[in-house]
Amino acid sequence: MKTSPNAEIPYRILGHTGEKVSAIGLGGFHIGARMTEDESIRIIRYAIDNGITFMDNCWDYNEGASEIRMGKALKDGYRNKVFLMTKIDAHTAKAANQQLEESMQRLQTDTIDLLQFHEVIRMTDPEKIFRPGGSLEAVLAAKKAGKIRYIGFTGHKSPDIHLKMLQTAKENNFLFDTVQMPLNVMDYHYDSFEKKVLPVAFKANIGVLAMKPMGAGVILESNTVTARECLHYTMSLPVSTVITGFPSMAILQETLESARSYVPMTEEICAAILAKTALAATAGKFERYKTEGMHDGTIHNPQFLGED
Repeated sequence: MKTSPNAEIPYRILGHTGEKVSAIGLGGFHIGARMTEDESIRIIRYAIDNGITFMDNCWDYNEGASEIRMGKALKDGYRNKVFLMTKIDAHTAKAANQQLEESMQRLQTDTIDLLQFHEVIRMTDPEKIFRPGGSLEAVLAAKKAGKIRYIGFTGHKSPDIHLKMLQTAKENNFLFDTVQMPLNVMDYHYDSFEKKVLPVAFKANIGVLAMKPMGAGVILESNTVTARECLHYTMSLPVSTVITGFPSMAILQETLESARSYVPMTEEICAAILAKTALAATAGKFERYKTEGMHDGTIHNPQFLGED
């Protein structure tokens, strides 16, 4: 299915915030890796010029290079065209303040639209973030000061940890604006965020940010589904945006084409795709971020947490 290059990509409401964002989000990791700064800036601006408004980033991506490059790309009037999100790793208020200030400097902005607690991947993370002197304390102060607008959290390890984070927030009379999680054609079959967390977030009208629609590219190695099927499946879930990486201009253009051609999948089509991936999804073989440690940045770099 070929669509007009002038066709629009879909836009959706970001949960109870009421913000309107593109259904595809630009992942921040790849723009700081394996390409030149000029290439990164071209990709970011091309994405924005073609309707992608949701920008993903993180304080620790590529030792800050991802935020620096995005900050440069958002100059010349591009900043006011996007919904800018970044993440911090810190578990303490002191470290959270430091990481937030560094992110704002790199991104060259006075206000970050959405700040998320990154890599909530241990059962002990929620209590550390919410404890007195924890990172939430600093983030709430930053919101009051107008440095950030909304607050969320991310994680890729276990839906049970996400549920604990949501429950801890509830116990502290706090409601997250967003929650980010891996959602894809394999997740449904193994330790599933789609089955466990998505309904809870949807019921609370928390904006859901889907990530890893292709399992960081590994799902395509299963030879069971196409990139377009992966993207359209995740877009068909009740999510606000699907964050995906663009390691090249060609992949960005292919993704834009897929987004423009998107039609919500019927239950029958979804079931057929899930049937194709069921066997391959066994034991999380193609969701290594759940079963292995290669994506666990704060495990490899515990100093990012800012704890003594």
